[in-house]
Amino acid sequence: MDIMDRLNSSPRLMLVSDLDHTMVDHHDPENSSLLRFNALWEAHYRQDSLLVFSTGRSPTLYKQLRKEKPMITPDIAIMSVGTEITYGRSMMPDDGWVQFLNQKWDKNIVIEETSKFPELKPQAETEQRPHKVSFYVQKDKAQSVTQALSKVLKERGLNVKIIYSGGIDLDVLPNGAGKGQALAYLLKKFETEGKPPLNTLACGDSGNDAELFSIPGVYGVMVSNAQEELLQWHAENAKDNPKILHASERCASGIIEAIGHFKLGQNLSPRDVSDSRQENLSPYLEIVNFALLIEKWRRAEVENSELVIAGIKATVFPSAILIHPSGSAHNTREYLNTFRKVYGDKKGKQYRIWVDDVVATQLAPGVWLVKFDKWELCGEERKACASTSILSSRDSDWFNLVHVHQTWLEDSAQGEWFL
Repeated sequence: MDIMDRLNSSPRLMLVSDLDHTMVDHHDPENSSLLRFNALWEAHYRQDSLLVFSTGRSPTLYKQLRKEKPMITPDIAIMSVGTEITYGRSMMPDDGWVQFLNQKWDKNIVIEETSKFPELKPQAETEQRPHKVSFYVQKDKAQSVTQALSKVLKERGLNVKIIYSGGIDLDVLPNGAGKGQALAYLLKKFETEGKPPLNTLACGDSGNDAELFSIPGVYGVMVSNAQEELLQWHAENAKDNPKILHASERCASGIIEAIGHFKLGQNLSPRDVSDSRQENLSPYLEIVNFALLIEKWRRAEVENSELVIAGIKATVFPSAILIHPSGSAHNTREYLNTFRKVYGDKKGKQYRIWVDDVVATQLAPGVWLVKFDKWELCGEERKACASTSILSSRDSDWFNLVHVHQTWLEDSAQGEWFL
């Protein structure tokens, strides 16, 4: 439970979100709402809260989505419609959850009986998991197939759950599985650890997310683009529940809206703030804002002014050293002279920067060691480096850069890299 070890106390917020059409908007080529959320989370929540992705995707398709979209790393991933729980970027599986799901479950019997239903079309092999057997079925056949299949599997001695979502996906799971049960399991586990979240916000758009909203005490948001099946569930089961919001905004923007609506914490993303100096000082916010400044500079969304360069240089120690991902070492103030050369070089392009997994450790009063991954996306090309920085605020009202060391990430393209 390294995830919990990094928290000194109970998580301030545990945000549990579906991915497709909830956190990730597949109709937004600029990924603007996702990037707004990323900046908000890394600046204001990463240090004392938990981010949980809860998806119907298998690990294979989940990893594929992470390569396609500018996503940050969750603390916990619930995958395959709540049948798999993993922790951290290494995706360490939860063995206790596996043992729990093995009760009254036999995948071979499920495969045998479902093969007798011609209406069921098996999904790709990657989507067939130890505790999930998945099919496609036409909407008008879903209810009758579900009822008949449920009856026959019960007669075979299995205790299963059948979930229909997205107007086409049918999943057969152990009865103890599902997004809601996985969340309940985690909440109980954290309570046993003595660190139950102070607040939990569940976010979804489709039928397999309904269970998330059924967990006692949990806040819920249905994004504005929620599907008919989830809206129908809400109308039948929770229309008078003040803890469940049907947001007016799509996807990740609806999640940000819900954080504000329920007063769960800061809901103003650094991407929506024009003057970063008006916000509270923190090493997390400083890293996010500096990345955004580079993005805006290269997209020519800020004025080409020597004052900008002078302002950045003023926050850098004269002796500060930058170790470039290529391995070359530079005096940071002198290296910043190249800032002029890259102004507007990404203007009009789909160029974005985001930081991921920001972790700050206080070394001394006002001195912080900050580790994070910095990603750049330009069209289809993605580059990333792991960064280690030392920031100091001991002698000023803002942070000064003392040192920065960058190395290429293994799964990143390498090439031109500014800062």
